[in-house]
Amino acid sequence: MMGMLMHFLSELLGVLTILVSIQAQDQSGFISLDCGLPVHSRYSDRSTGINYISDANFIDTGVSKRTNVKLGKTERLSQRLLEYVRSFPNGVRNCYRINVTSGTKYLIRATFAYSNYDNLNQLPEFEIHLGANFVDTVNISFNETFYTSGEIIYTPSQDYIQPCLVNIVKGTPFISAIELRPLNNTTYVIDSANSVLSLFERFSLGSNTDFDYRYKDDVYDRIWSPYELSSDWRRLSTSVNNVNLSLIQEDDYKPPAIVMSTAVTPVNESAPLQFYWDADNVNDKYYFYMYFYEVEKLSANETREFNFTLNGEFSYGPVTPPETIHSTTYFTGDETYVVSLSKTQDSTLPPILNAIEVYKVKDLSHSETQQDEVDAMTNIKKAYGVSRNWQGDPCAPVNYMWKGLNCSSDGNNIPRITSLDLSSSGLIGKIASSISKLTMLQYLDLSNNSLSGSLPDFLTQLPSLKVLKVGKNKLTGLVPNELLERSKLRSLSLSLEDNPGLCTTQSCKKKKNNWSVPLIASFSALIVIFLISFGLWRFRRQIRNSWRRTIVTPTSSNSKKKGSMKSKHQVFSYTELLNITDNFKTIIGEGGFGKVYLGILQDHTQVAVKMLSPSSAQGYKEFKSEAQLLTMVHHTNLVSFIGYCNEDEIKALVYEYMANGNLEELLLVKNTNILKWNERLKIAVGASHGNVLFMETSFLHCQF
Repeated sequence: MMGMLMHFLSELLGVLTILVSIQAQDQSGFISLDCGLPVHSRYSDRSTGINYISDANFIDTGVSKRTNVKLGKTERLSQRLLEYVRSFPNGVRNCYRINVTSGTKYLIRATFAYSNYDNLNQLPEFEIHLGANFVDTVNISFNETFYTSGEIIYTPSQDYIQPCLVNIVKGTPFISAIELRPLNNTTYVIDSANSVLSLFERFSLGSNTDFDYRYKDDVYDRIWSPYELSSDWRRLSTSVNNVNLSLIQEDDYKPPAIVMSTAVTPVNESAPLQFYWDADNVNDKYYFYMYFYEVEKLSANETREFNFTLNGEFSYGPVTPPETIHSTTYFTGDETYVVSLSKTQDSTLPPILNAIEVYKVKDLSHSETQQDEVDAMTNIKKAYGVSRNWQGDPCAPVNYMWKGLNCSSDGNNIPRITSLDLSSSGLIGKIASSISKLTMLQYLDLSNNSLSGSLPDFLTQLPSLKVLKVGKNKLTGLVPNELLERSKLRSLSLSLEDNPGLCTTQSCKKKKNNWSVPLIASFSALIVIFLISFGLWRFRRQIRNSWRRTIVTPTSSNSKKKGSMKSKHQVFSYTELLNITDNFKTIIGEGGFGKVYLGILQDHTQVAVKMLSPSSAQGYKEFKSEAQLLTMVHHTNLVSFIGYCNEDEIKALVYEYMANGNLEELLLVKNTNILKWNERLKIAVGASHGNVLFMETSFLHCQF
C-alpha cells in the first residue's frame, strides 16, 4: 500500500514539475519577427504560444506581400507566421538591424516560404549574409509548401546583428520570419572564435508521430524532427511523466522531455546501433551532439553501457544513460560519417539513442567595422535622413561598401572609416556630433548642402583629417583657429567658400572695424579692382597668344593643342585617389615634390600617382612646371599623362605606370644590348628637344 502511495506521489510530482516548467517559460530574451506583417501588428501563435511582432521597425527597405501558403497537417510552423513575406525587389543588399546582448549565445532561425507570392511560379535563389560575412545560399526546392528554414548558433561580439539578403540576379530575395533564442553560453562550444554552427540535422530518433517538437516542449525553441525508423531498429518509449525532469534541467543542453521519452535500439541486441550522415563537401567541418536517456525500467541485474565510435575510430565510452555527449573538436575529410554505438562486455542490454544534432561550421573571418563607427554612421543617417541605401556593415564586404565611404581594410584588422563624402546630399541643420566618433577620418566633404550653425570644435580633434570641405552651406561664426593653423601649414586642405556668415578671426575683425564704411565706397573699390584685373587679364592673354604663335606652333609635330589636350585628361577627386591607390598603400618612388604611389584604375590599368607634399616648397615649383608641360606636350619618349587632382592643397599627377624602370636605369646598365647606341642617340636628341620646350613653356603662367 505504501509502495502504491509513493508511486502515486512520484507521478503527481512529475506532472506538477512539467506544469511548473511550462509556466516558467516566459520567452525571456526571445525575438520573434513575422516579416512583412503590417507595422505595429502583433499576435500570439496558437500552436506554440510564441509572441510575434512585425519586422517593420527593424529594416528600412522591402515591401510586404501576402502569400498563399497552405501547410500540411504535420507542420508545427504556424499558418499565420507564413501569411506574409517581406520582398526586396530593389537594391543588391538589404539588411535588418536587430539589437541583442553582446556576448550572449543565440540560436538564430530564418524561414522562407515562397508559395508563389509573386505569381511568377519561379523559385528564387539568393544569399544570406550576417554583417560582413556570407552565411548560406537560400535555394528553395519544389514541394507542396515551397518553404525552407535555416539555423545558426552565434555569439555576437557587438550589441546588434545585421542579417542581410543579397540579390545574386537569380530572383527577388524575400523572407518570412526571423527568430532569435538565447542559449546557455556553456553549450555548443566550438574551437574557433571566427566561426558559427549551422544546423545540418536535428532528429528525435524514437518519435512515433509525424510532428515536429519545438517550444514549449523545448525551452530553447529548437525544432526536433521525427526520423524514419530503420529496419534494423526498434522503438522504445515511456510516459513523459516518467521522465525525470530534474535530470534534464541539470543538463546544460536541456533536451525536451517529450524527445527523451522515446529512443531507438538495435533489433539484434548484440549488433551495434548505427546512424550516419553524408557530407555536402569533403572539406566541411562537423560537430555532433547526442542525447541518451533511459526509457526502460531496469532490474537490479541489468546494465546498459556502450562505447561510441565514429568511422570506426573510438571516440567516447563507456556511456551510461542519462548522458549527453558531444564532439570537442570538429570532424572533416570524409564523405560519410558513421556513428556506431556498441555495448560493452559488461552490459546486459544493447545501446539506445534518443536524439542527435549535427552542425556544420561556417567561417565568419571577415571583420566588421568598429562598433563606435557603425553607431556613428547610423546616427548620421538618422540625423540627416540620408536616403542612400546604407544597409548592413558600412565597410564590408568591400563590394557592398556604403556609397560615399572609403575604409581602411587589409583583411586582418578591423575596418575603419577614412573618408566620408556627403556633398550635395540635401543636409539640413548643424554638423552632426556623431562625426567626432570617426577618429580615423582623413577626408570629410559636407559641401553644397544647407548646413547651418558654426564649425564645431570637435573637427580639430580628428587627428588624421587632411581634407575638410564645407563650402556652399549656410555656416556662421568663427572658424576654429586650429583648423586655420593646420591650413596654413598645409597639413589640412580647408574649403570654406560660399558661407557668407562664416569667417576667420582676421576677416571677422576686419568686418567689425569697417562696418560704417559707406556702401558707395565699397562699390567703387570693387569697380576699380575689376578694371585693373580686366586690364591685366587682357595683357596676359595677348602675351600668351603671342608666345603660342612663336613657340608652341612650330612643335606641333610632337605636341597637341592645349585645348584638345585638356579634354583628354581626367580630373580625379581626392576620394578617387584614395580608392585608386588603396589608401596610398604602395610607394614606388620619391622626389623633391613628394612620393609616388602605385594605383589601379577601374579598367585595371596600372598608373603612377605623384602626390605633392604640402611641406615641399621647391617641390611645388617642380610640380607646377611639370603640370604645365604635360598639358601641352605629347611625345613618344615621354610617359603618358592620364590626369590630375587639384583640390585646394591636394595636388597630384597621374601617369601611366612604367613597370620596367626609368631611362636612367636602362642607360647605366652594363649590358649594351638593352639600348643600342643609335637608340641612345635618338633618345638624347629627343630629350634635348623636350628640355628646350620645357624651359620655354615654363615662362607661361598656367594656373594649376
